[in-house]
Amino acid sequence: MSFNSLPSEAELLQGRRRILVTGGGGFIGGAVVRRLLRETEAIVFNLDKMGYASNLDSIEAVLRDLGGAGEKRHLLQKVDLSDQAAVNEAIEAADPDLVMHLAAESHVDRSISGPGVFVESNINGTYNLLQAVRSHYDSLVGRRKELFRLHHISTDEVFGSLGPTGRFSETTPYDPRSPYSASKAASDHLVKAWHHTFDLPVVMTNCSNNYGPWQFPEKLIPVVILKAVAGEAIPLYGDGLNIRDWLYVEDHADALLLAACRGEEGASYCIGGHGEQTNHDLVLSICSHLDQQSPRNSPHSTLIKKVTDRPGHDRRYAINPSLISEKLGWRPRHNLEEGLAKTVSWYLDNKHWCEEVLQRANYSGERLGLK
Repeated sequence: MSFNSLPSEAELLQGRRRILVTGGGGFIGGAVVRRLLRETEAIVFNLDKMGYASNLDSIEAVLRDLGGAGEKRHLLQKVDLSDQAAVNEAIEAADPDLVMHLAAESHVDRSISGPGVFVESNINGTYNLLQAVRSHYDSLVGRRKELFRLHHISTDEVFGSLGPTGRFSETTPYDPRSPYSASKAASDHLVKAWHHTFDLPVVMTNCSNNYGPWQFPEKLIPVVILKAVAGEAIPLYGDGLNIRDWLYVEDHADALLLAACRGEEGASYCIGGHGEQTNHDLVLSICSHLDQQSPRNSPHSTLIKKVTDRPGHDRRYAINPSLISEKLGWRPRHNLEEGLAKTVSWYLDNKHWCEEVLQRANYSGERLGLK
């Protein structure tokens, strides 16, 4: 298998023609939707409540490139997963051959400031989706039933915090530490239960921290870029030595589609980018790229300012992706420096987009997640 592009539709989707992506207006979901539209002929049903971080600009750009035929293959279903009746209607209308469940509230700081919406969306929403998908699956017959899958996309944060050595794997016990990770852990367990109890065919993945173009500018990397370009203080939580394993979003999309279509039923796969780095070193790397690409405020590292740490801030995440590499042939196509260079360049070229989405979300960049 080539690692430079997805397999053809016939190889990968195996006749699956109707794909439903929850959270397709979000950062990772949008990458999956774009890939499906560009590289397959599938009809994509994009189920998204279109919350503050949802945006269809990247998908609309792809649709413009594809012309009229492409527009007929993308159908937005503006649905909140907390509404069971609306979810049932959406699943019935989509009549999917594959469901990829990415919809979730995902910002840890926001989960500390307001955990209730994370319980409602990530736990209750997943339950509502599982019930609707279970009913749909029971109605299928023949080849469509054989091919059907629900792919549940989750996070490495459900595993808690690592010490100085070791990496998360598919056998790591769950130990969530934040309201966000606890809500995702609960959703993972629901999916597993629906598989074992109701024979729902599922695949699960747990990923490391994603980054890349089109990410809503509340997460670390876009915040650092935009603060630095504006000549503002770059906030660094605590001592800056917390470690994350960074995964370029397009590489993640590769892995998700492979797992969804070729993963073993009932299996889980950990997806990491071999991009371990302390937050301090990551911010320095971003500043270095900015010094080269936008030297006006150089050296940008002088803007770094340590701030009060996040409550319960997990010390280290790192993923061992050997199972998905060995079983499905996946590996990341970008190392961290390559991905950062692309990401910095994109945000520098799209500052107006960042301003627009922040204004639309009524978010001015204020610090969240303090007790």
